[in-house]
Amino acid sequence: MARPIWTGVLTFGLVSLPVGLYTATEDHTVHFHQLQRGTSDRIRNKRVNERTGKEVATDRIVKGYEVDEGEYVVVEPEELEEIAPGRSKAIDLAGFVDLHEVEPVYFDRTYYVGPRGKEYVKVYELMLAALDRSDKAGIATLTMRGKEYLTALRAQPGVLVLHTLHWADEVRDPADVVPGLPERRSRKDSKELRTAEQLIDALTIDWDPGEYHDTYEERVKKLVAAKQKGEEVVGEPEPPEATNVIDLMEALSRSVEQSRSRGGKGAGRKPAAGEKKSAGRKETEDLASLSKTELQKLASTAGVPGRSRMTRDQLLKALAAQAA
Repeated sequence: MARPIWTGVLTFGLVSLPVGLYTATEDHTVHFHQLQRGTSDRIRNKRVNERTGKEVATDRIVKGYEVDEGEYVVVEPEELEEIAPGRSKAIDLAGFVDLHEVEPVYFDRTYYVGPRGKEYVKVYELMLAALDRSDKAGIATLTMRGKEYLTALRAQPGVLVLHTLHWADEVRDPADVVPGLPERRSRKDSKELRTAEQLIDALTIDWDPGEYHDTYEERVKKLVAAKQKGEEVVGEPEPPEATNVIDLMEALSRSVEQSRSRGGKGAGRKPAAGEKKSAGRKETEDLASLSKTELQKLASTAGVPGRSRMTRDQLLKALAAQAA
């Protein structure tokens, strides 16, 4: 089993839960070594003095903050340690926010949160169920490896997850960095807009990350294998041309027809007879007692459109309306 990268206490009001953080993702990127062309000689990076060109030992390197061009203030490692955030071992949930209010741009890294001992499982399960039912995220700060993080704790099926978040001053205003954005106003209803919404509805699917994989990594490995055998390397086709504004409506309409003719898994489909029967068995249950995850599964079975974007309350209303 993996070892936690951080251990401490998660506090929820007067409730304290000893927990550990575990890395939730891993990098599968294909890595290359640098070689001198025409040889198998590895290229190594060295730390050199840019003025003398001589290599400098690690213990002779210090940190310098540039206050003016060519003028630095040298800061020693022990000085940084003295002002570093305290060795806090607590994740204090100071407040809770609706998940849909946290824009995706704020999310950074994700960690699984686990109880540190069987005796804490009951408290862990309670917190997991409460967050799942409320569809909210607990906001807290965390000190880890000499750095302070803003974090969001939320429920995922079967486990609590902690997201580190970017601070507000780290997130750029899109209007400052992206040229040509449309004006910030609600677009009036139009035929094109309604057709685009129909296309989104027709292409709506159930979220299953297992259906997706890194095709670029596969292509890199095929490229290496082909070159090793001396075979010809076939490139990828060029992307399609941009849609002309004049042809937009036609392209949207044909896309909707094409999606429907394929009989895809979109939310716009009619639920099968077996699905209706399954949903019918759930009609007598007390929907309010179900977690958001259970409601989403029920909504998926019933073919509720737009369910992936709904809050728990919206799922309750949609399912109740179908049962009526």
